[in-house]
Amino acid sequence: MSGAVVSFDAGRGKDGAMTSDPSVSPDRPSHAVPSPAPPEHPVASSKGTPPDPTATAGEYLVSPESAVKFTRAAALWSALIVGFLILIFLLVFILQNTNSATIHFFAWEWNLPVGVAILLAAVSGGLLTVAAGTARIVQLRRAAKKNFRAKGFTPEARAR
Repeated sequence: MSGAVVSFDAGRGKDGAMTSDPSVSPDRPSHAVPSPAPPEHPVASSKGTPPDPTATAGEYLVSPESAVKFTRAAALWSALIVGFLILIFLLVFILQNTNSATIHFFAWEWNLPVGVAILLAAVSGGLLTVAAGTARIVQLRRAAKKNFRAKGFTPEARAR
């Protein structure tokens, strides 16, 4: 609980109105008491120091010391939430598209619900994309190792 100290024998300010400022007394007017000048740019508190009591709560929300960092755990939770939302949409899509369709592929023939057939096509496309991306990553790693060896950055050179 915070607030100013209010006494029943509060003093009067410059304009004669009552004030709750304890430094102002009836025999010492408020214009005789110098008030501290507020800082032009409030400085955010650093760790281990108490916050400025005259600052507003919003001033501490923008300080980099108190900002919450984006972590791997936060990324994991975000990915899980997005994944579950996509899963729910896929389940609704499959349940709404239960009409059977005949799929012909070369000599094979299948009867599948339309939703399942489209889901299998999407998963197959995703797997093809992953395979192509994996091949490119392996290619880039081999090229990087080749460049490191050509410049003398071998594991034996690092050990020296």
